[in-house]
Amino acid sequence: MRIAVIGAGPAGVRAVETLVAAGHRPVWIDEAREGGGRIYQRPPQSLRRDARMLYGFEARKAEGVHATFERLAPVVDWRPETLVWHIRPQARRLSTQHQGRTQATVDYDAAILCTGAMDRVVPVPGWTLPGVTTMGAAQIALKTQGCSIGARVAFVGTGPLLYLVAYQYAKAGVTVAAVVDTTPFATKFAAAPGLLRGGATFVKGIYYIGWLRAHGVRVVEGATPVAINGTTDVQGLRWRGSDGREDLVACDAVGMGWGLKPEAQLADLAGVPFRFEPLQHSWIPECDTSGRTPVEGHYLAGDGAAIGGADVAELAGARAALALLQDAGQSVDAVRVAALDRALAGQQRFRIALERAFPYPAALAASVADETLLCRCEGLTAGELRAAAREDHDVGPAPEMNRAKAFTRVGMGRCQGRVCGPAAAEVLAASLGRDVASIGRLRGQSPVKPMPMLVPEATP
Repeated sequence: MRIAVIGAGPAGVRAVETLVAAGHRPVWIDEAREGGGRIYQRPPQSLRRDARMLYGFEARKAEGVHATFERLAPVVDWRPETLVWHIRPQARRLSTQHQGRTQATVDYDAAILCTGAMDRVVPVPGWTLPGVTTMGAAQIALKTQGCSIGARVAFVGTGPLLYLVAYQYAKAGVTVAAVVDTTPFATKFAAAPGLLRGGATFVKGIYYIGWLRAHGVRVVEGATPVAINGTTDVQGLRWRGSDGREDLVACDAVGMGWGLKPEAQLADLAGVPFRFEPLQHSWIPECDTSGRTPVEGHYLAGDGAAIGGADVAELAGARAALALLQDAGQSVDAVRVAALDRALAGQQRFRIALERAFPYPAALAASVADETLLCRCEGLTAGELRAAAREDHDVGPAPEMNRAKAFTRVGMGRCQGRVCGPAAAEVLAASLGRDVASIGRLRGQSPVKPMPMLVPEATP
């Protein structure tokens, strides 16, 4: 049986571990050189540092994932630095590109997609200035290269990653100018009983916030970002506090992010249906708790299915592999299956509380000022998208995202709407006076990420 596992983060590592233990040698593909995913990403060999320094409280978990990867890579068909840019579910074939230079196809009978997540961004004036990155990009720079995105950094957004990255930067010796959270304290407090289910994870989150405050880092809650000041580079971050007054902090870089969303383009190309998940306020691919999708032979695990974090990803990777084995007619350990199902159910209860504590600020995205650049690939402003929603176009207005894409080119650039899509949907829905779930989503296209065009060498 030919099995493909796409992704070598926590979900991919545990999926491959389970498959190998059952006697399989899957094809294992990842864009990185080594396993670990973004959460446990490893620096280049020349920049290796102590695990405690890199991963903090998660050092032992990271080392465990890395050790398992090192054991598995030699006994499977490991393909690093390889992009899966297309998937053909009927033919059961993957199109790949290795190091941007060579192409190959991979045939499979079953595939587990462990594609991870990416940041959600709410555009604000100045967000395209040099020195502004997503929260994830700021963290990757620190982990992999030991670099800060600036000398004096402000962070804006919401969610656990906001405080974790700010803490990591401050611990590394970077001046953190401010942590500006768009979620009011009262919202978090209301979710506290559910957050207690998170045990050590919840305690670590409280620790990060307390540590930042104790070390003089300004933490603002319930704020509304106004603009990132600057002309050719970042000079400051402006916001409006819960009392309605504007404030400004000087900085030379800004990390921004409002939680995460699944990186689910391959699932889309595989024909997996999507549904709007109100709690995460995001479109997610359909799968059951075991990772099975409605498309036979295709399984999902980790944040590429629904945001759950690294611990959930490890559990889900193993569970999806067991589901695949069951469907292939192999016997599996029923006790282990039940234990994984219980653990995933427990984690889901904590995730519900977490989403309630740090909700995506849909109203903030919907009210982006007309002049704000919304789709940076195509140079489209929020006002231009609103105009498209109202305009007749001879065939009617833009009643859903893909019609708006045809009229305005929103989401037609290099990111295919992976960056601008969530905020653009809020802007369009508000302009039409409709619920965001009713206007659909931007459909995935091949290739799923920018890739160089390979020109065959001329024959003499």
